[in-house]
Amino acid sequence: METINQTSSVSEFIVLGLSSRPEDQKPLFVLFLTVYLVTLTGNLLIILAIRSDPQLQTPMYFFLSFLSFTDICFTTTVVPKMLMNFLSEKKTISYAGCLTQMYFLYALGNTDSCLLAVMAFDRYVAICDPFHYVTTMSHRRCVLLVAFSCSFPHLHSLLHTLLLNLLIFCDSSIIHHFLCDLNPLLKLSCSSIFVNEIVIMTEGPIVLVTPFLCIVFSYARIFVTVLKIPSAAGKRKAFSTCGSHLTVVTLFYGSIFYVYLQPMSTYTVKDHMATIVYTVLSSMLNPFIYSLRNKDLKQGLRKLMGKRSSWTAPS
Repeated sequence: METINQTSSVSEFIVLGLSSRPEDQKPLFVLFLTVYLVTLTGNLLIILAIRSDPQLQTPMYFFLSFLSFTDICFTTTVVPKMLMNFLSEKKTISYAGCLTQMYFLYALGNTDSCLLAVMAFDRYVAICDPFHYVTTMSHRRCVLLVAFSCSFPHLHSLLHTLLLNLLIFCDSSIIHHFLCDLNPLLKLSCSSIFVNEIVIMTEGPIVLVTPFLCIVFSYARIFVTVLKIPSAAGKRKAFSTCGSHLTVVTLFYGSIFYVYLQPMSTYTVKDHMATIVYTVLSSMLNPFIYSLRNKDLKQGLRKLMGKRSSWTAPS
């Protein structure tokens, strides 16, 4: 009993990261620093463009601004610690820091998921029930949808974090990953993880799959409605408003399902790339996906750049 008490008090974990070779650390640092700066700049520009342009004060862009803000926070949960470890010989993270990172990883990741579902519902109402769009997507309802999307995932994350905190870690403190994720941490436990696995297999898929099913249902109804439009131009216009969102959904959910909808025993180093896609690359690419395929947003960004130029120009 005395041995268990001594070994259960893990003070820090060793995060192996993406590569253990010393010659890889600086190139990886430069790569992920560039990705992080692009992510911050792109998403901040999206937020500023939406806030400053009166033509972008619609529910779709209201949700997009919160998605961009969540992406900034999501990436900040992961990348800064990665950058520190690339330049450090001692690649460690404290026990409290590890649980904190995992908490925000799940909370913000699921917030992204819920916001994507809300955006799909917005497109469904706009295309399938346009005459009631203004009343259905009122500002009050939009605020409530965002509030739910940002608060509910924290309950899910808190549940898993509290259950993880009850475990005993005594065999090893080496995390075979570049971040503190649930499955690699459970593998380090030398106490029973039965309750954790039950919650993962029951509550986990519900939280993960329900927003995705809402998206699938919304787009199924959209597809049926668009097929009924007689003109080809009308069909193209309807689909064009959904193209960017569908691309983001495919990128985000494709990588998440690859990582999490599999048994814990099969979780290996091969999942690192998929994890990078939804934690880092997705947040970086979202501003490009939405701005390149959206004329109104491109115009808003040009206006924003024009204002910045006028502010910096000499009088």
